[in-house]
Amino acid sequence: MGAGRALTKEAGKLHIRWMIRRDMAEVLKAEVASFEYAWTEDDFLRCLRQRNCIGMVAEVNDRIVGFMIYELHKSKLHILNFAVAPNVRRTGIGRLMVKKLIGKLSTHRRSKITLAVRERNLAAQLFFRNQDFKAVRVLRDYYEDSGEDAFLMEFRVEEEEEQYDVPVNRIAQFEEN
Repeated sequence: MGAGRALTKEAGKLHIRWMIRRDMAEVLKAEVASFEYAWTEDDFLRCLRQRNCIGMVAEVNDRIVGFMIYELHKSKLHILNFAVAPNVRRTGIGRLMVKKLIGKLSTHRRSKITLAVRERNLAAQLFFRNQDFKAVRVLRDYYEDSGEDAFLMEFRVEEEEEQYDVPVNRIAQFEEN
Protein backbone atom coordinates (compact mmCIF):
# COMPACT_ATOMS: atom_id res chain seq x y z
CA MET A 1 0.00 0.00 0.00
CA GLY A 2 2.94 2.35 0.58
CA ALA A 3 3.56 2.84 -3.15
CA GLY A 4 -0.10 3.66 -3.73
CA ARG A 5 -0.21 6.20 -0.93
CA ALA A 6 2.94 7.84 -2.30
CA LEU A 7 1.14 8.33 -5.63
CA THR A 8 -1.68 10.13 -3.87
CA LYS A 9 0.82 12.62 -2.43
CA GLU A 10 2.37 13.07 -5.88
CA ALA A 11 -0.98 13.65 -7.63
CA GLY A 12 0.59 16.55 -9.53
CA LYS A 13 2.89 14.05 -11.24
CA LEU A 14 -0.02 11.98 -12.58
CA HIS A 15 -0.34 12.48 -16.32
CA ILE A 16 -3.16 11.07 -18.46
CA ARG A 17 -2.31 10.96 -22.15
CA TRP A 18 -2.94 9.10 -25.40
CA MET A 19 -1.50 5.59 -25.54
CA ILE A 20 1.49 5.08 -27.84
CA ARG A 21 3.12 1.89 -29.14
CA ARG A 22 5.99 1.90 -26.64
CA ASP A 23 3.48 1.83 -23.74
CA MET A 24 2.36 -1.67 -24.73
CA ALA A 25 4.73 -3.68 -22.48
CA GLU A 26 3.60 -1.86 -19.32
CA VAL A 27 -0.05 -1.90 -20.40
CA LEU A 28 0.17 -5.67 -20.90
CA LYS A 29 1.68 -6.07 -17.40
CA ALA A 30 -1.28 -4.22 -15.86
CA GLU A 31 -3.70 -6.23 -18.04
CA VAL A 32 -2.29 -9.64 -17.06
CA ALA A 33 -2.15 -8.65 -13.37
CA SER A 34 -5.78 -7.47 -13.51
CA PHE A 35 -7.73 -10.07 -15.46
CA GLU A 36 -8.14 -13.84 -15.55
CA TYR A 37 -8.95 -13.62 -19.27
CA ALA A 38 -6.43 -10.98 -20.32
CA TRP A 39 -6.18 -9.33 -23.73
CA THR A 40 -3.10 -10.19 -25.76
CA GLU A 41 -0.87 -7.66 -27.48
CA ASP A 42 -2.59 -8.62 -30.76
CA ASP A 43 -6.00 -7.89 -29.19
CA PHE A 44 -4.82 -4.41 -28.21
CA LEU A 45 -3.23 -3.69 -31.58
CA ARG A 46 -6.22 -4.98 -33.57
CA CYS A 47 -8.50 -2.74 -31.54
CA LEU A 48 -6.28 0.35 -31.66
CA ARG A 49 -5.90 0.10 -35.45
CA GLN A 50 -9.61 0.77 -35.80
CA ARG A 51 -10.46 4.33 -36.61
CA ASN A 52 -12.93 4.81 -33.76
CA CYS A 53 -10.81 3.17 -31.04
CA ILE A 54 -8.76 5.29 -28.61
CA GLY A 55 -6.19 4.28 -26.00
CA MET A 56 -5.39 6.36 -22.94
CA VAL A 57 -2.78 5.76 -20.23
CA ALA A 58 -2.20 7.14 -16.75
CA GLU A 59 1.47 7.72 -16.08
CA VAL A 60 3.29 8.57 -12.86
CA ASN A 61 7.03 9.30 -12.94
CA ASP A 62 7.34 7.83 -16.46
CA ARG A 63 5.62 4.60 -15.35
CA ILE A 64 2.27 3.43 -16.78
CA VAL A 65 -0.06 2.78 -13.83
CA GLY A 66 -3.37 2.46 -15.68
CA PHE A 67 -4.99 2.38 -19.09
CA MET A 68 -8.31 2.65 -20.84
CA ILE A 69 -9.39 1.60 -24.32
CA TYR A 70 -12.64 3.06 -25.61
CA GLU A 71 -14.63 3.39 -28.82
CA LEU A 72 -16.17 6.55 -30.22
CA HIS A 73 -19.74 6.13 -31.40
CA LYS A 74 -22.16 8.72 -32.74
CA SER A 75 -23.93 9.36 -29.42
CA LYS A 76 -21.76 7.57 -26.85
CA LEU A 77 -18.32 6.43 -25.75
CA HIS A 78 -17.95 2.71 -25.01
CA ILE A 79 -15.19 1.47 -22.70
CA LEU A 80 -13.73 -1.79 -23.99
CA ASN A 81 -10.93 -2.29 -21.46
CA PHE A 82 -9.88 -0.48 -18.31
CA ALA A 83 -7.39 -1.32 -15.58
CA VAL A 84 -5.22 0.23 -12.91
CA ALA A 85 -2.08 -1.63 -11.81
CA PRO A 86 -2.88 -3.62 -8.63
CA ASN A 87 -0.19 -1.94 -6.50
CA VAL A 88 -1.70 1.54 -7.04
CA ARG A 89 -5.42 0.80 -6.88
CA ARG A 90 -7.59 2.88 -4.54
CA THR A 91 -5.37 5.95 -4.95
CA GLY A 92 -7.70 7.91 -7.26
CA ILE A 93 -6.01 7.04 -10.57
CA GLY A 94 -9.03 5.18 -11.98
CA ARG A 95 -11.39 7.93 -10.81
CA LEU A 96 -9.28 10.57 -12.56
CA MET A 97 -9.20 8.55 -15.78
CA VAL A 98 -12.99 8.17 -15.74
CA LYS A 99 -13.36 11.89 -14.95
CA LYS A 100 -11.19 12.72 -17.97
CA LEU A 101 -13.43 10.54 -20.17
CA ILE A 102 -16.60 12.10 -18.74
CA GLY A 103 -15.11 15.49 -19.66
CA LYS A 104 -15.27 14.44 -23.31
CA LEU A 105 -19.08 14.17 -23.16
CA SER A 106 -21.59 16.89 -23.98
CA THR A 107 -25.36 17.12 -23.92
CA HIS A 108 -25.41 17.92 -27.64
CA ARG A 109 -23.32 15.13 -29.10
CA ARG A 110 -22.04 12.20 -27.07
CA SER A 111 -24.08 12.10 -23.90
CA LYS A 112 -23.26 8.73 -22.34
CA ILE A 113 -20.51 6.24 -21.58
CA THR A 114 -21.23 2.51 -21.59
CA LEU A 115 -19.26 -0.58 -20.65
CA ALA A 116 -19.82 -4.26 -19.92
CA VAL A 117 -18.66 -5.57 -16.56
CA ARG A 118 -18.32 -9.27 -15.75
CA GLU A 119 -20.97 -10.57 -13.41
CA ARG A 120 -18.25 -11.83 -11.01
CA ASN A 121 -16.23 -8.59 -11.08
CA LEU A 122 -17.77 -6.98 -8.02
CA ALA A 123 -14.82 -4.60 -7.54
CA ALA A 124 -15.37 -3.08 -11.01
CA GLN A 125 -19.13 -2.90 -10.50
CA LEU A 126 -18.66 -0.99 -7.24
CA PHE A 127 -15.96 1.24 -8.71
CA PHE A 128 -18.12 2.32 -11.64
CA ARG A 129 -21.19 2.68 -9.43
CA ASN A 130 -19.16 5.09 -7.29
CA GLN A 131 -18.45 7.07 -10.48
CA ASP A 132 -22.25 7.46 -11.05
CA PHE A 133 -22.60 4.61 -13.55
CA LYS A 134 -25.79 2.56 -13.34
CA ALA A 135 -26.35 -1.08 -14.31
CA VAL A 136 -29.03 -0.86 -17.01
CA ARG A 137 -29.16 -4.38 -18.45
CA VAL A 138 -27.89 -7.94 -18.08
CA LEU A 139 -26.06 -9.24 -21.15
CA ARG A 140 -26.52 -13.03 -21.14
CA ASP A 141 -23.54 -15.22 -22.15
CA TYR A 142 -21.64 -12.05 -23.09
CA TYR A 143 -18.10 -13.33 -22.69
CA GLU A 144 -17.02 -15.94 -25.23
CA ASP A 145 -14.05 -17.04 -23.09
CA SER A 146 -16.19 -18.14 -20.13
CA GLY A 147 -19.85 -17.85 -21.15
CA GLU A 148 -20.25 -15.45 -18.24
CA ASP A 149 -22.98 -12.82 -18.14
CA ALA A 150 -22.15 -9.13 -17.96
CA PHE A 151 -23.87 -6.04 -16.66
CA LEU A 152 -24.18 -3.19 -19.13
CA MET A 153 -23.32 -0.10 -17.11
CA GLU A 154 -23.98 3.44 -18.25
CA PHE A 155 -23.10 7.00 -17.28
CA ARG A 156 -25.31 9.75 -18.69
CA VAL A 157 -24.71 13.47 -18.86
CA GLU A 158 -27.62 15.20 -17.19
CA GLU A 159 -29.44 17.68 -19.35
CA GLU A 160 -28.76 21.21 -18.24
CA GLU A 161 -32.15 22.64 -17.41
CA GLU A 162 -32.78 26.34 -17.39
CA GLN A 163 -33.87 27.19 -13.89
CA TYR A 164 -35.80 30.28 -12.93
CA ASP A 165 -36.71 30.79 -9.30
CA VAL A 166 -39.15 33.54 -10.08
CA PRO A 167 -40.88 34.13 -13.42
CA VAL A 168 -39.42 37.19 -15.08
CA ASN A 169 -42.02 39.82 -15.92
CA ARG A 170 -40.27 42.97 -17.04
CA ILE A 171 -43.47 45.00 -17.11
CA ALA A 172 -44.29 44.19 -13.47
CA GLN A 173 -40.80 45.30 -12.41
CA PHE A 174 -41.05 48.69 -14.11
CA GLU A 175 -41.91 51.48 -11.70
CA GLU A 176 -42.75 55.04 -12.59
CA ASN A 177 -41.59 57.83 -10.33
